[in-house]
Amino acid sequence: MIDYVKLCLELGAHKAARIETGQLVFSESFRGLCERNACGRYGRNYTCPPHIGEISALIGEIRRRGTAIVWQTVHRLEDSYDFEGMQRGRALHADITQKIAARADGLVLGAGGCFICETCGVNENVPCRFPSKALSSLEAYGIDVSGIEKVTDMKYINGVNTVTYFSGLFL
Repeated sequence: MIDYVKLCLELGAHKAARIETGQLVFSESFRGLCERNACGRYGRNYTCPPHIGEISALIGEIRRRGTAIVWQTVHRLEDSYDFEGMQRGRALHADITQKIAARADGLVLGAGGCFICETCGVNENVPCRFPSKALSSLEAYGIDVSGIEKVTDMKYINGVNTVTYFSGLFL
C-alpha cells in the first residue's frame, strides 16, 4: 500500500497528515458562497457548483470514505497584494496535487477547483476535455479547510506575506 503522507512530502508538500473524515468540519454554507459567485466560477466550470451536485450528497460521499490524506503547500509572497505570486503558488500546488492524483486510488480534491483549461468546456457546451484530471475543490464538497488545523499540525495562516493551499485524498 502506498504511504500517501510520505508521497505528498516527497512531491513537495509542506506538510501532510492522515486523518479520519469524521474529524473534518463540514458546512453546507459554502454552497452559498458559490451561488453568490464569490470566485467567478459558479456555473462556469464542470468541477464547480451547480455541475458537481447537491452539497449534502457531496458531504455524505466524503463522510462515507472514512480516511483522508490532507496536504498543504505554503508559498512566500512579495507582499499581501502579490497576486502573481499567489497564482504561481496555486499552480505549484495544483502540480503536486495532480501528481498525487495520478498515483492515488481514491477521490482527490484540490484548491479552488480545476484550472487545466483556459476556458472550461461547459462554457462552449462541449464535454470536459480532461475528465481524468479535472478536480473539484475541498470547499465545493463542503469542507471547512480552516478546520484542518484543529486536527493536524498544519496552520491555515502561515505568517505575513504567505499564501497556503490545501488538497485532500479521500480513501
